[in-house]
Amino acid sequence: MTKIVLAEALPRKAIELIERRLFLKRSMSLGALALLSGCDITDSESVQRTLMAFSKWNDKAQGLLFNPDKLAPTYPESAITRPFPFNAYYDEDEIPDVDGGNYRLELAGSIRDKRTWRLPDLYALPQVSQITRLICVEGWSAMGKWTGVPLRHFLERVGADLSAKYVGFKCLDDYYTSIDMASALHPQTQLAFKFADRILPPEYGFPMRLRIPTKLGFKNPKHIAAIFVTNRYPGGYWEDQGYNWFSGS
Repeated sequence: MTKIVLAEALPRKAIELIERRLFLKRSMSLGALALLSGCDITDSESVQRTLMAFSKWNDKAQGLLFNPDKLAPTYPESAITRPFPFNAYYDEDEIPDVDGGNYRLELAGSIRDKRTWRLPDLYALPQVSQITRLICVEGWSAMGKWTGVPLRHFLERVGADLSAKYVGFKCLDDYYTSIDMASALHPQTQLAFKFADRILPPEYGFPMRLRIPTKLGFKNPKHIAAIFVTNRYPGGYWEDQGYNWFSGS
């Protein structure tokens, strides 16, 4: 029998948290935004400013609600999506052809040890595996098995300032994005070197990609060439075009 919990039995703080989560999950229409802001919906600049202000507010709200200790669901190997879909802002024939022997990971920003990293050095780091769902902003999702070093371990290893606000990524295909430090330190956030127990294929991000199951797919950059830590908002490829920056999944 299903147990029904009456609202009166819940603590007031729990009710307020539920109300906030429900509010954040609802989308606001353009008309509602216009009424709230008093802007003229025929004025595209005014609308854009209003939407950007709401997006920034949404980022802050999601950041406050984010639980750095809550794990994303994990799954058995039988749940893996085969074939795992390719997705990028370009076609498959434009995937970067990366020479692993010449690859160097650059570090910058608030990091004490900025020496470059070669692939053998990265592969020698302690690695963990996870089978998690990648959720695309386009509406599809897929399950994959990823193996790599927890990003927190790597940031600690290179002496990154863990009190900084952002961790940014620049990629060999000119893609770029950034995440908040709390998400970077989440136990499931990793620099992935393998997919399905094999060296990461080019279509999935060789030689290294970010796997962060607590965020939408476009926050999982592939072909990472540089990592930097900063207190200055770094933006991102899609974020600078209007996508929500925090983008929790």
